[in-house]
Parts: sequence; structure tokens; C-alpha cells
Amino acid sequence: MSIGDTLAEARRQAGLTITQVSQQTRIRESIVRAIEQGDFSPCGGDFYARGHIRSIAQVVGADPVPLIREYDEEHGPPGSMRAAQVFEPATPIRIREPRNLHLGRVLAVVLLGVIGFGAYHLYTTRSPHSSPTAAVTLSPVAKAKPTVTASPTTHQAAPPKDEAVIRLTATSDCWVGLTSPTGQSLYQGTVPAGQTMTWDEKNPVSMVIGNPPGVQLTVNGKPEQMNTVQVVTLSINPLSKTPVTVG
Repeated sequence: MSIGDTLAEARRQAGLTITQVSQQTRIRESIVRAIEQGDFSPCGGDFYARGHIRSIAQVVGADPVPLIREYDEEHGPPGSMRAAQVFEPATPIRIREPRNLHLGRVLAVVLLGVIGFGAYHLYTTRSPHSSPTAAVTLSPVAKAKPTVTASPTTHQAAPPKDEAVIRLTATSDCWVGLTSPTGQSLYQGTVPAGQTMTWDEKNPVSMVIGNPPGVQLTVNGKPEQMNTVQVVTLSINPLSKTPVTVG
């Protein structure tokens, strides 16, 4: 019985599959199957073939000694060489030798370099447009001064002598009424906080302010003080020296 038959029979008696043998020996299934068929070429050499036989035999419960002895009788003992191997020509290894540089070529290259450098130096020395050192002049950056534009002073034109300019600015919501001497309503409404109203009157008018503390009132640019929280009525006459009279 051959080595492969012995190992295959021992594996079957042990109740193992080729996959199980491969897992326990870490040998590929294809190699285990080839060894059982008597083909040792996938092992990669006699050394590995003997190791695979020993590992498989130990797993399947066979004695590896007679199997390895049989393998040596068929393929030769370890360390022996076949006659064909003795007479096989060894493949020579080519070692590239460094090429010797010719002294004449080296001198020619050096001479050409010296001539080129001399020509360049001569050209740059005689050229009127070239200078050995490029001078770079850095001009300081002038910081732009902020331009201050003087705004023309606006002079408020004085109102005509026969006209009263009434200017009311509400700091809080305030009801305002403006009537003529004949009782004609010139304005009635609530001035909301933050809004300014201006009236130019040539005739006497009566002005009612519902919330005096909530307004700032000027007549012809002169502020009018109203020290009261009650509804106040003002008589404004453009022709009078004191145009405002608190009623």
C-alpha cells in the first residue's frame, strides 16, 4: 500500500474528512488530497513533503516513521542529489560592472563648462543694461490721512416777524388741537411719541395740549415751559411781543 493510500485509509478509520485534516494540520485541502493520491509536487519540495506526511499521520493516527522511510526510498534520503541535478548547468548570475569613465570625455565636459561660464560672465560685465546686483527700492507706504470735511454750519433762518413757527415734539402720546380765532379747526389728532409736528401760522391761533408733560414745544425757536399736568390752552399771536399766552 502506498503512502497516500495508507494516510487515506487511516483518515477514514478515524472518521475525519479532508477538510477536518486540513483545519487541524493547517495544510491546504488540495495538498492533502494530492498526497492521498500519491502526488507530492504541490508540497514544494522533499523537505515540505516529509513535514506534511508527518503532520497528517499524527492527526489520522498513523505511524509517520515507516511512511517517511518509504518516501526516502522513493525520492532519496534528505540531503542527497539526483544524477540529473548534478549535471544540470547552474544559471550564471550576471553582475553589472561599473563602466570606466574615459578621462578625455570628463575633461571635455569640464572644458565646455568653463568656456560657457566665461562667456556668460563677459556678456553680463559688458552689457550696459545689466547690473551685478539688482537694487530694489522700497518706497514707504504713506498712510492715507482721513479727510475731514467740514460741514457748513446751517443757520436756521429766522421766521418772518409776522409769522409764528410752532414746533411740537411728543415724548409720549399726546392729543393736540389747533383752531383759528373764528373757531375753525386747523388740526386735531394724537401725536404719537417720537413724532414732530410743525405749523407756520400768520394769524393768531389757539392750541390745546392734552398731555403737557409729554411734549416739547417751541415757538419761533423759543422753548415754552408748561408746568402742569392738566390740559392747557395756549394763545399764540405772531404779531405780539410775547406770542404765547397760557389760557
